[in-house]
Amino acid sequence: MFGASASFATPIGYQTNTLVYGPGGYRFTDFIRIGLPLNLTLLCSLSFLIPLFFPF
Repeated sequence: MFGASASFATPIGYQTNTLVYGPGGYRFTDFIRIGLPLNLTLLCSLSFLIPLFFPF
């Protein structure tokens, strides 16, 4: 669930990214430049936090 909702690196990863892509004047590289570090940050932090809140 977290992985599916954390796709920020492309404009087609989430509905609102696609909506603002054209009217906002964004380029594909803008999403990669901001979204890729955000995805990596969430990967590292959620890999640690999810097992704390949802133990097996």
